[in-house]
Amino acid sequence: MSFTVAIVGRPNVGKSTLFNRLVGKRLALVDHVPGVTRDRREGRAQLGDLAFTAIDTAGLEEAAPESLISRMQEQTEAAISAADAVLFLIDARAGATPADRAFADLVRKSGKPAILVANKSEGSAGEAGVLEAYELGLGEPIAISAEHGEGLADLYAGLRAALPDATALAAEVEPRGGDIEQKTAERKPIRIAVVGRPNCGKSTLVNRLLGEERLLTGPEAGITRDAIAVDLIWHDQPFRVHDTAGLRRRARVEEKLEKLSVADALNAVRFAEVVVLLMDAQAPFEEQDLRIADLIEREGRALVIGVNKWDRVEPRPGTIKQLREETDHRLPQVKGVPVVAVSGLTGAGLDRLMQAVVDAHAVWNRRVGTSALNRWIAEVIAAHPPPAVSGRRIRLDYITQPKSRPPSFVLFTSRADALPDAYRRYLVNSLRETFDLPGTPIRLALREKKNPYARRAKR
Repeated sequence: MSFTVAIVGRPNVGKSTLFNRLVGKRLALVDHVPGVTRDRREGRAQLGDLAFTAIDTAGLEEAAPESLISRMQEQTEAAISAADAVLFLIDARAGATPADRAFADLVRKSGKPAILVANKSEGSAGEAGVLEAYELGLGEPIAISAEHGEGLADLYAGLRAALPDATALAAEVEPRGGDIEQKTAERKPIRIAVVGRPNCGKSTLVNRLLGEERLLTGPEAGITRDAIAVDLIWHDQPFRVHDTAGLRRRARVEEKLEKLSVADALNAVRFAEVVVLLMDAQAPFEEQDLRIADLIEREGRALVIGVNKWDRVEPRPGTIKQLREETDHRLPQVKGVPVVAVSGLTGAGLDRLMQAVVDAHAVWNRRVGTSALNRWIAEVIAAHPPPAVSGRRIRLDYITQPKSRPPSFVLFTSRADALPDAYRRYLVNSLRETFDLPGTPIRLALREKKNPYARRAKR
């Protein structure tokens, strides 16, 4: 049996650094600028023999109602409610500030076991701040340095003391966790990344899929910074959905924090299996939309296009058909890619979107038998043989599929460097149509067969 710990505190006290230390990898963005984290992020943490869920949260700040900071604080309060215990962090170098005292009251009122952690306590600069932490009334502070990994043994003891029953069970169950992992592996979730331009409704869509306000949303553009992963079950199929920061043109990305957010979003694309490219129904197929789609194709990910905010568009007969035709015209490299009209606000079209994700994932994993491929190449050559180049014909001998994800083919030919690009595109389009591979990237590599007579001496 595992337990959940929420990491809370005012901005820039090192919550995300401690979170990354506990989960063993850089999941949360970290920067010296206060307020980097906005959404709450969950991760599987390990401390000694204890395995548990850690929740990284936004910094607690005084704010006006309905403001962005106020909505961030609501997310933090939701994390505290969901947790079994709270790690309340302060900056040992700054000591206990008035803001720390105010938010310590919030933690006490939650009724959850609280562990007071004085972070950044390395060296003599943090000694006075550790002593001041007693004023907060949350017990004895635990001095740590999340950046350098100091004091984690004391933190382990603090968790044991705060949750004696849960930590005892977690330590007992963990050695037998392999059985649980094996059962989970039998039904692996489909990894999805939801990407698009800023303010196209990505977080709203994910919240609607989850049925709760899990991610921070609002009219402000660029609210999401981290790529937040959430788990979802749809028709008994598990998914792991990554909500990402909006992707603007590279020339417009100047601030360091936005560069980190964009890098996080691109990593989410690289590790996804299916990418949902969300467009604004009121302004679809902007240049940046096409650039993002091209990036997804070059990364070899399965692609589904969601046209969001459909509730704001006046319905007309044939609109969806026109969208699909325009998609094939503008994105010929992924011809046949599914296009689904959705509304993250009302929930319209979400079932169609998720079915399109499942279908795209199946196509992305599809394999074609070698005998069927070679029958196909014989028919292709008979219908439209490759052109002769420099007076010499090009021979296409044999084709096979060494891997899927995306479907990748190797064609053995007599002159790989001479085959025209137009004929290569013809082969890819024919593969897509013949073997029902709509919308997925297709890789076609050319290999030259060795000439068996090349080293034979001339007579």
